[in-house]
Amino acid sequence: MKNHKTPLASKLIARFENQLLDILLEDFRNFRAKNSFKQSNQQTAKQQTLSAA
Repeated sequence: MKNHKTPLASKLIARFENQLLDILLEDFRNFRAKNSFKQSNQQTAKQQTLSAA
């Protein structure tokens, strides 16, 4: 019977990658939430400029 275990280093790397991905996704969601207002303002300004022409 063969004992097939994942080396400790691989487990640590997988855990690190998962935590890093979670942090990056959370930061991205926060960034989008903060900047959605700015983007909607820019689109409104463009539409007003186009309608004034």
